[in-house]
Amino acid sequence: MKQDIIIAGVGGQGLLTIAGVIGATALKAGLNVKQSEVHGMAQRGGAVVSHLRLSSQPIASDLAPEGSAHLLLSTEPMEALRYLPLLRQDAWLVSNKNPVQNISAYPSLEALWKRIGEWPHPMLLDADELARSADVRRASNVVMLGAASVFIPLSHERMKDEIRSIFDRKGSAIVEKNINAFDLGRAAALKIHGK
Repeated sequence: MKQDIIIAGVGGQGLLTIAGVIGATALKAGLNVKQSEVHGMAQRGGAVVSHLRLSSQPIASDLAPEGSAHLLLSTEPMEALRYLPLLRQDAWLVSNKNPVQNISAYPSLEALWKRIGEWPHPMLLDADELARSADVRRASNVVMLGAASVFIPLSHERMKDEIRSIFDRKGSAIVEKNINAFDLGRAAALKIHGK
C-alpha cells in the first residue's frame, strides 16, 4: 500500500488537524508515515500545504514528487489549483467550494469552480454549509476530512476515533458535533462518487 496526499488551504482552517487524524490513523494501522508542512505566512489567511505520505514500505522523502499524489484535499478552491502539478492524472481532487478571499485580486469563484471541474476526478463540496448543519461552523475541515476519507485506504471508523481523541478535552458535545461533521462530509462524497 502506498498513498501520497496533499492537504492545502490557508492558515486557520485546521489543515494540521486533518493531517494529524490521517497520520495517527495510518500509524495505528502499522503503516509508515512521513509528513511535511509548509506554513509560510500561515497566520490566518496565508497559504498552508501538508504532504502526507503513507506506505507499507519505508518512505525516503517527506515530499511527494511531482505527478505522484493520489489525493488533493483542499479546504479552499484557489489553493486546490496551486497544487495540481503534484497530482497523478487519476488522482481525486476534493475541495471546499467556499473561498478565503485573502488577496485583493482573488479570481472569480465561477472560474475556480470551472477549473476544478476540468480535473478528471473532481469533487467540489459546500463544506461550510455542511458544518453549519452539524451545528459546528468551524468544522468545515472535519467535513472535508470525511469527504476525503472515501479515497483514503484507512478505516473511517478509526479516523473517527482519532477525532474523538483530538477533541475530547473540549467535551462530549464538541466531539459528537465533529463526528457528525465527518459523517456528513463522507455521506456527501459517497453520494457524489456514486458508492
